[in-house]
Formats: sequence, structure tokens, C-alpha cells
Amino acid sequence: SHHIELPINGMTCAACAARLEKNLNKLHGVHAFVNFANEKASVDYEESLTQPKEIIQSIKDSGFDVLPEALQLKIDGMTCAACSGRVESALNKLPSVTANVNQASEVAYITYTPGIVSLENLIEAVANSGYHANTLNQANRDKENARKQAGYQAELRLFWFSAILTIPLMLQMLTMFSDHHGELPRWLQLLLATPVQFWIGLRFYKGAWYAVKGGSANMDVLIALGTSMAYVFSTIVTLYELEEQHVYFEASAAIITLVLLGKLMESRAKNKTSTAIEELIKLQPTIAHVQLANGEILDLDINSLSIGDIFIVRPGESLPVDGVVLEGDSAVNEAMLTGESLPVTKRVGDNVYAA
Repeated sequence: SHHIELPINGMTCAACAARLEKNLNKLHGVHAFVNFANEKASVDYEESLTQPKEIIQSIKDSGFDVLPEALQLKIDGMTCAACSGRVESALNKLPSVTANVNQASEVAYITYTPGIVSLENLIEAVANSGYHANTLNQANRDKENARKQAGYQAELRLFWFSAILTIPLMLQMLTMFSDHHGELPRWLQLLLATPVQFWIGLRFYKGAWYAVKGGSANMDVLIALGTSMAYVFSTIVTLYELEEQHVYFEASAAIITLVLLGKLMESRAKNKTSTAIEELIKLQPTIAHVQLANGEILDLDINSLSIGDIFIVRPGESLPVDGVVLEGDSAVNEAMLTGESLPVTKRVGDNVYAA
């Protein structure tokens, strides 16, 4: 079987993750687990029964999308513009890949769809062109953080716009507790509530449609039904001038605005957690002391290591990658994994873990 990790875009709650997981597991030979917290789908599949394209199509049919991965590869060996052109051409021939190679900085800027193309495929394409490629992991993490921050800022702007339109509707309710009960003209309430309902709230309609299409219901369905009923009823009352009936524009607008606020708070908490994890990742060494076949010790970037390489960890250093002890014995601090503060003794045959 094969295993792929797919970054998922569009999940808003645990029900979304459960629905996607259910749809993926309906595919033949597929066992999938969807993690809402880190927005990823972990998929094991039998290539003879299901292809990655079918898995990605199932994700799209469920109302979500597989985020294109942004990747930077450091290309060694290029000497002229023709070299960069050859590498760029080889990369762009791969399905779902868009690549631009900068000959001056010797870096290839690549976007691709995970599952259809892997990092190994990209590096192999560069190797077949006669060059050598290494990943630039920190650049990838920085770009992903920038994408999340931009998404958060866009959501924040939508919330403030929604709040500005909703506040007048809510303020009129406060007059109910006084002797001077006042109500905004109903046509004005309709004008204020309409953008909130159908522009700000469009995401809930989309989520509800895909949920119902997938044979389940989630929070988006509840919000779309509840706010739509309040809005449609109030609109009919306003258009037909049924003065004896109440209108509920403030209810539909307030629900959408408050749910959007909740989404912002959730996104902020997730971003803080991701930042904390990134700080831990930075503790991992970037260089490994690799022992070559002739016994020579060479310092290499950890991204260039392969399974079977032998590396040396000197006293006081952190482990660059996961491995198995071949020679020597020492003690390793694994508190970040186990919570155990005392060092763990490691001997020949024991497993050791990165950083």
C-alpha cells in the first residue's frame, strides 16, 4: 500500500473532518484519517484499486480542496540560463507542477499538488536533467505561515464589515428596555442584513450544500437554515408591508457575525499552537556528521540524508534525524516526547529520535 499526507482547505468544524473521512473511506482500498486540528488527511491506499487523482477528486466532491504545496529546491550544478531552462522544463512536464527556476540564486520555486506528485518525483526530475536538488524547508514553513496569516487577516476584515452592518440592528433592540421603543425602518434593516446574509454568510451556504450533498449535516446546515428562515420571513413581511408581524433581520445578521467571531478566535488559537510547534522544530539541528564509506566524516544538510546513512552524534549535541544506535552508549533527553525529565540510556540497537 502507499501513504500520502494531503493538506485540506475548507474544513470549519469536526463534522467537516468526519464527513470527509467517511467519503474517503468509501473508496476501494482506501483507509483515511482526517485531522481537523492540523487540517490534513492521512491516506493509505492500494494503487491497484484507487489512484491519487480519485482521492483528490473525492475531496473536491466533498466540498473541500487540496492545497497546492509551495516548495523551494536548491539546484546545484547550473552554469547558465540554458541550464535553468532545462531544469524548469523538466519540472513543468510533471502533472500539476508549476515551476520557475532562478539561475542567479540557483533556486527552483515550485507549486504542486501533493498525492499527484511527490518530493521524490521533483528531485528525480532535476536529477534526470543532470543536476542535484535539495529542499529549503525553512522557506516552505515561512511561506505557509504567511498564507495562514493572510487568510486570518482576510477573515478579520470580513468580520469587521459584518459587525459594522450588524451593530445598528442590535442597537435598536436595546430600546426595548426603555419607554421609548424605536425601530429602524424595515427597508433599512433589509439593506443592512442582505450583505451579511449572502456575502459574509456565503461560506455557510457552500458548506451546507456540500454537507447535504455528502449525505450528512453539520453546523453550516444549521446556520444556513436558521438564518435563511429569519431573513426570508422578514423580507416577505417587509415587502408586503405586514405591519402586524415582527421582523428578525437582527437575529440572522447577529448569528452570522458571532459565528464568524468564533471562527476567528479558533483560527487565532490554532495559529498560536502552530507557532509554538514551529519554535520546537527550530531546535532540530540542520547539519549531520555523516560517516562516509572510507571512514571520512562529512557535515551534510539533514535534507540530503538517505535511509542507511551513518551519522555521528557528539556529546552535548542534539540528534539531527531519527535513527538506530549502531555503536556506543550514552544518555538522551527525551522529555519533549515522554515528559520524563531523567535522561534515557541508549545502547546498540535502541531507537533514537530527532532533536
